[in-house]
Amino acid sequence: MPTTNIEKIKTKRKNLYLRVAKGHFASNHSHTNYYIDVAAQKSRLSEAKAVAQELCESYNYSTTVIDTILCLDGTEVIGTCLANELTKHSFSNINAHQTIYIVTPEMISGSQMMFRDNIVPMIKGKHVLVLAVSVASGVTANAAIEAVNYYGGNIVGVSAIFSSTDKCGKYEVNSVFNPHDLDGYFNTSAHECPLCKEKKKIDALINSHGFSKI
Repeated sequence: MPTTNIEKIKTKRKNLYLRVAKGHFASNHSHTNYYIDVAAQKSRLSEAKAVAQELCESYNYSTTVIDTILCLDGTEVIGTCLANELTKHSFSNINAHQTIYIVTPEMISGSQMMFRDNIVPMIKGKHVLVLAVSVASGVTANAAIEAVNYYGGNIVGVSAIFSSTDKCGKYEVNSVFNPHDLDGYFNTSAHECPLCKEKKKIDALINSHGFSKI
């Protein structure tokens, strides 16, 4: 099965890789010809640090204030490493408090997100960076943006390990990897999927937790 053949794409930074498998994969929102395996980046400290350091490069000359990192898809370890990078002395100009909140949303029906009363103060009136595994269909990231806006937060951008777009709504997306790293990459709705039109069977169901072979 294609999902057992994970390829590792190296980068110039130590401990920073993109692990992928080619095939026919389906998520709740779309079909794609690549499964992007980010389990190691989310759970292995050395790789989470490498991702955070790469994402942090985008803020080297930025005056963007970040008070809160909203972690989606189990990216809390990366979010913590990113907060650590952003609160170092060289970034003191963008975070006067020298600390950053790391929060995760609570999922409710219809893929909506909510925050309990004790978490709301970490969102309301704060400058919030959304951190995701990937931004492809944009459904999850947009749900996060809507939730932050509803609770009175101010979105300052979206960061992801992989993104097929540089914009999510009106907000910029900063990613480590993009489709230029994957030959022939596509992510599309099921009825527009070229592999479905060729009657190729789905190899696995995928989400932020991993894959399940069919």
